[in-house]
Amino acid sequence: MSTKFTEYKGLDLPTVASEVLDFWKKNNVFEQSVTSREGATPYVFFEGPPSANGLPGIHHVMARAIKDIFCRYKTQKGFQVKRKAGWDTHGLPVELGTEKELGITKEDIGKSISVTEYNEACKRTVMRYTDVWNDLTEKMGYWVDMEDPYVTYKSKYMESVWWLLKQIYDKNLLYKGYTIQPYSPKAGTGLSSHEVNQPGTYRDVTDTTIVAQFKCLNQTFSKGEGVNTISKAFGLNSPPLEELEEAFFLAWTTTPWTLPSNTALTVGPKIDYVLVKTFNQYTFEPINVILAKNLVGKQFGGKYFVAENNDDFTNFKPEDKKIPYQILAECKGADLVGIRYEQLLEWAKPYQNPENAFRVIAGDFVTTEDGTGIVHTAPTFGADDAKVAKEATPEVPPMLVLDENGNPVPLVDLQGKFVDGLGNFSGKYVKNEYYNDGEAPERSVDVEIAIQLKEENKAFKVEKYVHSYPHCWRTDKPILYYPLDSWFIKVTEIKDRMFDLNETINWKPKATGEGRFGNWLKNANDWNLSRSRYWGIPLPIWRTEDKTEEIIIGSVEELYTEIEKSIAAGFQKENPFKGFVIGNMSEENYALVDLHKNVVDNIVLVSPSGKLMKRESDLIDVWFDSGAMPYAQWHYPFENKDLIDENKAFPADFIAEGVDQTRGWFYTLHAIGTLVFDKIAYKNVVSNGLVLDKNGQKMSKRLGNAVDPFETLKEYGPDATRWYMISNANPWDNLKFDIEGVAEVRRKFFGTLYNTYSFFSLYANIDGFKYAEAEIPLNERPEIDRWILSELHTLIKTVDEAYADYEPTKAARAISDFVQENLSNWYVRLCRRRFWKGEYGTDKIAAYQTLYTCLLNVAKLSAPIAPFFMDKLYTDLVNATGSERFASVHLANFPVSVENFVDKSLESKMMKAQTVSSLVLSLRKKEMIKVRQPLQKVMIPILDENQRTEIEAVSDLIKAEVNVKEIELLDDASGVLVKQIKPNFKTLGPRFGKDMGLISKEIQNFSQEQITELESKGLLTLVISGKSIILTSEDVEISSQDIPGWLVANDKGITVALDITINEELRNEGIARELVNRIQNIRKDSGFEVTDKIKITLQPNSVLEKAVKENESYIKSETLTDILSFEENNGTEIEFDNITTKIIISKN
Repeated sequence: MSTKFTEYKGLDLPTVASEVLDFWKKNNVFEQSVTSREGATPYVFFEGPPSANGLPGIHHVMARAIKDIFCRYKTQKGFQVKRKAGWDTHGLPVELGTEKELGITKEDIGKSISVTEYNEACKRTVMRYTDVWNDLTEKMGYWVDMEDPYVTYKSKYMESVWWLLKQIYDKNLLYKGYTIQPYSPKAGTGLSSHEVNQPGTYRDVTDTTIVAQFKCLNQTFSKGEGVNTISKAFGLNSPPLEELEEAFFLAWTTTPWTLPSNTALTVGPKIDYVLVKTFNQYTFEPINVILAKNLVGKQFGGKYFVAENNDDFTNFKPEDKKIPYQILAECKGADLVGIRYEQLLEWAKPYQNPENAFRVIAGDFVTTEDGTGIVHTAPTFGADDAKVAKEATPEVPPMLVLDENGNPVPLVDLQGKFVDGLGNFSGKYVKNEYYNDGEAPERSVDVEIAIQLKEENKAFKVEKYVHSYPHCWRTDKPILYYPLDSWFIKVTEIKDRMFDLNETINWKPKATGEGRFGNWLKNANDWNLSRSRYWGIPLPIWRTEDKTEEIIIGSVEELYTEIEKSIAAGFQKENPFKGFVIGNMSEENYALVDLHKNVVDNIVLVSPSGKLMKRESDLIDVWFDSGAMPYAQWHYPFENKDLIDENKAFPADFIAEGVDQTRGWFYTLHAIGTLVFDKIAYKNVVSNGLVLDKNGQKMSKRLGNAVDPFETLKEYGPDATRWYMISNANPWDNLKFDIEGVAEVRRKFFGTLYNTYSFFSLYANIDGFKYAEAEIPLNERPEIDRWILSELHTLIKTVDEAYADYEPTKAARAISDFVQENLSNWYVRLCRRRFWKGEYGTDKIAAYQTLYTCLLNVAKLSAPIAPFFMDKLYTDLVNATGSERFASVHLANFPVSVENFVDKSLESKMMKAQTVSSLVLSLRKKEMIKVRQPLQKVMIPILDENQRTEIEAVSDLIKAEVNVKEIELLDDASGVLVKQIKPNFKTLGPRFGKDMGLISKEIQNFSQEQITELESKGLLTLVISGKSIILTSEDVEISSQDIPGWLVANDKGITVALDITINEELRNEGIARELVNRIQNIRKDSGFEVTDKIKITLQPNSVLEKAVKENESYIKSETLTDILSFEENNGTEIEFDNITTKIIISKN
């Protein structure tokens, strides 16, 4: 233990962090924080695993700081907090990165590179930046067990995932279906609905859109038996309507590439439709078109006009600027059902039941919000389209054709290209974004189709249109909706239970849990589990070729046993897991097992009836991997059953990740917990906002606004970085990261705390204070000590409650205010004489004990947010005193607020003193009157007796603080001060809405009496338009007018008037105070000890001599001067208040 408090020559946060980190490593402090709480109540934390194939960013510092704060806090509160790290190692991010590195695409896998070689490459790349992540983790002070992380590609982890899948399967919640699903051509796999709804996946794009003309079939206007026709639908049975020749249905699409796959048009059965006579704007041919009545104005705006008579049509010429149109007839959508039309683009016919295609059907999803009220229906590429086509009678077939192997396929392949046999369009990508950089044609497929339809009189309108379109969350390329044979989890069957369980989770912020997440659960779809990829956890289902028998494997033991059966049946040649010992849970034994695709796809099993079974080729959604971590990280249920079954490590007490995880990890944790265990997986969740640049833009390398976390930590240290991030904005709000803000936190908060400790250590070492004396009783300490201790215990309560409620920003701000305003700016400044003057007696000891106690508790309260600096502060304090035996603040106990230390009356009094002082000092600054210049008087109007009593009690303190001679309290200031009032529209607007104008007018007409009443009582009742309303002091802004010779200011219900007249006596005292300041600076610069007595010689100056003579005893006392004389000298020149002199200071 040190005999003295450590003193420093300057604040160097990065060096402090480096030294403390070495101390932690050397003394295994993190490990001790867990082992020292052995047997205590566990506090369960789940780490959302990052993927180490990418580098960490500044947002990871924010996310990990939030996690770290509450784990450290709960450790201080006596809980045992184990923190197991993890690595997310499968999925698209890894595969796409590996393909880019190898210079291949998905299509090359299994051809130019084997699946085994590819998976080995993935395993290498996924852990590439592990060292960088570990380095950041250490340097930012995030305590998590990196020595024993869970890794999702390890066989034990994968086995637990298989077990979970089997539980879901056994509950009949896993099924296979052929449905329209989101599909990423560039990634080569289907996506789940929660992946498509990740933040940022829907983006505004500008596409070519077409209002296509679908020509009605079979002499539409002639009468026919048993067939619906336009004439029947619209009741056209009298001239001249019978003479019209042909009509077109108008249908709008933002995806023209789907038009070749159109097999139906869908109308709303209750919607009103009209038949309109006009001309095509591209071919100028006469046409009759059908569309929703409500959308006529939208489609016939601009260049069209309503024809007054038939002459407008007869006289129309192509060069005319305006095109006539006329509504001929009207009907309901139900009347149109069954009418047939010509195929728009005759590239192919459905291979099944083509005779049932190309007709009008009804659908309730049709609206008249946009388009034409008639929906182009391509069952191959739209879920709604597929549903309505299937429900039609007879069923409308999707546009599927047979490939060279006789398999039905869509007109677009899985790479996003048109298939062979479609003429010039074959082999072309349906979206230009799918081409490699620089290879996209000038005209997209959509543009080419639009041109063709224009030429063929099949396009009514072609235009560019901005709309929101989903993109793949990993490739950033547009997705398609595509028919896929996929395995699904029946989330729809348990979504109500998921919603109910979510109601018991504490979300920060609450709005995310109730709104974003709760609404998502209400409308949850079945989870598409299948992924057509190679590096991931294989779906453990084997099926016979005829699909009549299947088995799901839930463990390595089950698979091993089934392989042996298959070998006995003559199907499987050998067991790839030979040597594996069932029941042996050692890592060495499990190293003999690899459950990845390249291994298990070569395993064939035997069905109960003796048929060969092959594995379903899909992998599972990587989000299932991460959602399984509560169980798989412990190899449950094969090991550590008690951790889950006895709730020792489940559910989590706390998790935290970005808000995007409401569609990711938060969702899959909750889904699996509900599906398998019918329990929540986490009790408290902090949903972090984004870290943006200082202008509110997303950070990216492309924009050049990304912040390097390592450079930031190197320059400013982790403590300032973490404190800035946490104190600047609530974790769930977006943070505009400004490096200047970090510098400001370093200067204001850490600089102030460092200076406070430096002040304490300097004088404590001089006086030999080691906290060896008995504790000075609270009632024997001066009022200023009792006040700061009261504020300290109020702070402890505030911070404890804030941490407990997952509100770290409240905690950080409260600590900052206490350190900067109360401890440094008020307590230390007002008490500094107690430390460097006088004997080492009760008063000085009380001052040391009080300041020590404050610093020690600030270290403990702040340690979760600023772990390095606060550990250094804590150990510097306790090592010199031995007051606590903990080696680190992170092993110490969290402070406890003691009620009898809290004196709210004293706090209120001191708040008045601080407010009055702040107002007076602001007026001095405004008038450029230095604080060393004494002023005569401050007048303060009193609102009530309590305020009078409180201000009188601290009047001496205020006078000393602001350097005034007297304070006058006014019972009635009406004859002295004139108050001004104006409305505060920010609060009035939301409260009173349209009445705000009347209320603000009334406020501006307030009398002085009304203003005084509102200021003193905080409330005032008004009658506006016959209604009684209550105004509060928050609804107005009250100020005071200056009066001659005085300056006026007000804040927090207190008004001060400062007399700024300076007479000769006041001026001379000001000169004396300036001289004292210069003497003290020279003492310090000359290296004198604070206790050294001195002799002063000043050059003669009549003004200065008069001021010194009037204030000589004060000057000598303040500077420890024995002799002060005026003589000619060649000493140091000093200048102030238009006085120039020379001074010599020497030890006496």
